[in-house]
Amino acid sequence: MTETTRTTRLFALLVPLFMFLYGVFRLIDGRDGGHGPGPAWNIGHSFFFAAFLLLGALVVELRSLVHVDTARRAAVAGAAMVAGVFGAACFLWVILGDLFPRFDDAAPLPGPLELVGPLAFQLGILTLLVMLVVSRPRQLPAWSPALVFVAFLLIAVNLDLIPVAALALLAGFAPLVRTRTGSLRASESAS
Repeated sequence: MTETTRTTRLFALLVPLFMFLYGVFRLIDGRDGGHGPGPAWNIGHSFFFAAFLLLGALVVELRSLVHVDTARRAAVAGAAMVAGVFGAACFLWVILGDLFPRFDDAAPLPGPLELVGPLAFQLGILTLLVMLVVSRPRQLPAWSPALVFVAFLLIAVNLDLIPVAALALLAGFAPLVRTRTGSLRASESAS
């Protein structure tokens, strides 16, 4: 198994764990009726920041797994990767602003990017997962991107559902954790 394979598997496992921990600390922080500065807020947001750092890297890893046999597929996969990384960077910017109010005062994320960033991230990662399903259906089943999408929906419905969404994300990423992605690359070079 190559280092990239270990990296993909590790990211696919750690991202849901860090999201789950963020959700739990967010719930702890909200017990007083509000969310804001304090130890639980800071710890939770640190996990959230780590999750999105790894999500940005996971998007790049997923792009390397997608079989691109045409220029069009290569362009779509490349655009999805750029969108996913851009969206993850927008999340990181907002999280830094939450952790460090002076950063947010000095360099707030422009309003339109607060909307476009999350959509770009979701579209990017879901596109790459769907492309993997199409090119490697035995290694990545169709329910994988569907569960990742459900995780995003749960978060959109209510931020208190982040721990549940993290479990859906873990289930969606499970084939990436179990599958030896090196075999994805090996089967790609054989075809």
